Amino acid sequence: MIQIRVGPTAAPHYVTAMTPEPTFTDAEIDALVETFYARVRRHHRLGPIFEQAVGEHGWPEHMATLKRFWAGVLQGAGTYKGSPMAVHQRVEGLTEGLFTPWLNLFHATCVELFDAPRAAVVGQKAERIARSLKLGLYFRPEAMA
Repeated sequence: MIQIRVGPTAAPHYVTAMTPEPTFTDAEIDALVETFYARVRRHHRLGPIFEQAVGEHGWPEHMATLKRFWAGVLQGAGTYKGSPMAVHQRVEGLTEGLFTPWLNLFHATCVELFDAPRAAVVGQKAERIARSLKLGLYFRPEAMA
């Protein structure tokens, strides 16, 4: 049995190792991306970073890219061909500390849109993605010596 938390303060949800991956429709992925990034854009710390990086007129294209990305993550679709690490390396003002509010908003959105097991799966994937990005962007082994 595996314990999964949907968010940092959520009660644990238990699943067995044999639980199949839940499926997500295109409409559910669209709702996730649209709801979540509407909140990101309004967030007092995240909004300005995204607005500067995406630009006022770049949102339709960015949303389409994000939907392809999350379809790849949640459906195994091969439609996303980008490099998240390279994109995030170019984002001015992005700090390691901004991953916490990003993840909090993401978890809250998942809990609202999906039942607990599905929200937990999506949240876990987002946590792994954030951890990978933080390692790639901020981990400097030479600084530890």
